Amino acid sequence: VQLQASGGGLAQAGDSLSLSCAASGRSFRSYTAGWFRQGPGKDREFVAYIRWGGGSTDYADSVKGRFTISRDNAKNTVHLLMNSLRPEDTAVYYCAAQCVGQDCRRPGNFGYWGQGTLVTVSS
Repeated sequence: VQLQASGGGLAQAGDSLSLSCAASGRSFRSYTAGWFRQGPGKDREFVAYIRWGGGSTDYADSVKGRFTISRDNAKNTVHLLMNSLRPEDTAVYYCAAQCVGQDCRRPGNFGYWGQGTLVTVSS
């Protein structure tokens, strides 16, 4: 499975951005997919994940109520709609697929990663 993230860019605080992750391979639709981010000088951190059927999602407390993860298995895509952006959301955002452990908040439990897309939020 290959993942290609897109949609990053420059935004102002309060703006919205939508990230997309396009996946190759039909097996993608059977995987849990997630978004992680890595800010300047920080470790990679969990943002959100969505189970293969799309019915179960989980969010980091820092983005809950502002970000929405969704997927379209027919198109092999995962999306992250980011509303009410804050300067602290500035980071490189990575999509990931295939959570192999129980804890899908851990980056180390994902088998496939995209290349990352930069989101910069100014105040």
